[in-house]
Amino acid sequence: MPTTTSSIVRKQGALPAWTPWAVLAGSLALALLLFAVVSSPTVAPVVLVGGIVFLVANWAVSRAVEGERVAKDRLATSLVTAAFVIAMIPLVSLVWIVLSKGLTLFSWDFLTTDMTGIFGDMTEGGALHAIIGTLWVTGIASLISIPLGIFTAIYLVEYGRGRLARAITVLVDVMTGIPSIVAGLFAFALFTIVVGPQYRSAFMGAVSLAVLMTPVVVRSVEEMLRLVPNELREASYALGVPKWLTIVKVVLRTAVAGITTGVMIAIARVIGETAPLLMTVGIVATINNDPLEGRIATLPVFAYRQYAQGGVGADRAWAAALTLVAIVMLLNLVARLVSRYFSPRGLAR
Repeated sequence: MPTTTSSIVRKQGALPAWTPWAVLAGSLALALLLFAVVSSPTVAPVVLVGGIVFLVANWAVSRAVEGERVAKDRLATSLVTAAFVIAMIPLVSLVWIVLSKGLTLFSWDFLTTDMTGIFGDMTEGGALHAIIGTLWVTGIASLISIPLGIFTAIYLVEYGRGRLARAITVLVDVMTGIPSIVAGLFAFALFTIVVGPQYRSAFMGAVSLAVLMTPVVVRSVEEMLRLVPNELREASYALGVPKWLTIVKVVLRTAVAGITTGVMIAIARVIGETAPLLMTVGIVATINNDPLEGRIATLPVFAYRQYAQGGVGADRAWAAALTLVAIVMLLNLVARLVSRYFSPRGLAR
């Protein structure tokens, strides 16, 4: 019978399940003792040195007891786990900072009042006007970008051939990497030429965000459509279904979960942009429900201006940041529900 990995482990011995935790505790204790002798210990250096000692010690113990193959597997697992922990550190710290500082002024009054008549260090006033403005600007940008991005991706995957498809692909790649301030300058120059230099509106800001959002939608939807098996298309064609109906009923329906996720990534990409909105929509202290005329407040610009004022304004900025995070989380929840409802049975996640 061929020798299996489990039989090799049984012959050479296997470490108990608690061994990696014991080695980790010993490594951290050794690092803490080392820094206590040399200088005053701090968290980051102790964790860094302890992690390096753990990788070496865990591999050495496993190699001595379980063999070289299992030791390599443990080392790879430890490296992947360490990479995950390192990646989670800035995310967890960001969420913690936003929550701890944003909850200072975050309340129902903050969500339902604007800044009309608020001056200096007055603790009253909220971000209702900025929330409405953010929804206006992001909603209009989504109405522009999502259909345009989806149709462009469908053309590239299902129809695109030759020079035109290659030119669109290159253009999308270039647009993906442009700085946000360039999008703001584009919208500012466009509306200055068409309407005039004094014009500001939510639509103007939405155009600048659409420039940033469209390539993200195109690229994500394109990748999702390419993941749909060709056998599904061929089966539909074999039944006599035309190509356009196959795309609508089979391809898009199969990829709807991934498309929804890609659209949400694109919205999250632009909903917190500040630089283009500073140039295109400005800031006001009251609610403006006309998206085609007049300056309008948005949460990113509101947070930027309030933080620049300092004092109570800084607390309002953190509360606005928390509100923005909550809106993104709510949109992601809605997207998950939509993708689960519309996905074919067995494909919903």
